[in-house]
Amino acid sequence: MTRLEEDPGNSRPIGIFDSGVGGLTVLRQLLRRLPSERMIYLGDTARLPYGTKSRETVVKYSLKNTSFLVEKGIKCLVVACNTASSLALEALRQAFPIPVLGVIQPGAERAARLTRNGRVGVIGTVATIRSRAYEEVIRTVESSIEVVSVPCPLFVSLAEEGWTQDEVTYLVAERYLEPLRKRDVDVLVLGCTHYPLLKSVISGIMGEKVRLVDSAEEIAVQVRNLLDQNGTRNAGRERCAPKVYMTDSSPHFLELAQMILSLPATEFEYVDL
Repeated sequence: MTRLEEDPGNSRPIGIFDSGVGGLTVLRQLLRRLPSERMIYLGDTARLPYGTKSRETVVKYSLKNTSFLVEKGIKCLVVACNTASSLALEALRQAFPIPVLGVIQPGAERAARLTRNGRVGVIGTVATIRSRAYEEVIRTVESSIEVVSVPCPLFVSLAEEGWTQDEVTYLVAERYLEPLRKRDVDVLVLGCTHYPLLKSVISGIMGEKVRLVDSAEEIAVQVRNLLDQNGTRNAGRERCAPKVYMTDSSPHFLELAQMILSLPATEFEYVDL
């Protein structure tokens, strides 16, 4: 028997949380790369958005979310929220005895490797941009890189509304992204897990020469590597459907979630934290 087969703990689920529907883009990438892993997702839809809240509030919500998932027996945690990753990651690592991964580091490192002209753009919530978390990681990789950061708070609401191709979304995006175009960035980090839902709009405005970095794709690779390194990857071959919890029983969230994940409504459940 292999090491994976000897350890029944490898069948424990991976936990993922976000403030809302955006983190489902992370879950989608995890399902693609780790189809045999059990996964539990918590969308804190009752308290979104996190990006306009204080550090103390984000940490409090993150601890509560993680406690819920840890009670489900998860073997590692993915913080699929850039705001929580920038403000609460260390508090979570100190509070819980499981590996805790955030979405900022893998996305920032990827952006630093991709840039050719040394100018990287970052878009995110107000809290994420204010934390300068992406900038710090990018400059750790290469100190000479110029980082241009722009908060785009309305993108979260537009994504949650499902306005991924709406004329209003184009107008808002053009206004937000103009400073990045003027600075001639050649790589743009989508520093919020909601933003990949608006990828076609963002890409259309920035132009084909600008590479977009989706942290959801990068964190999925990091999780797979972590499980392999720790010997905790599930050896089973059966594809597992995720369990999705939400803190507000919003029909709109359910519709968006079903669209993103192509799951039946039976896989979603309301929970009061």
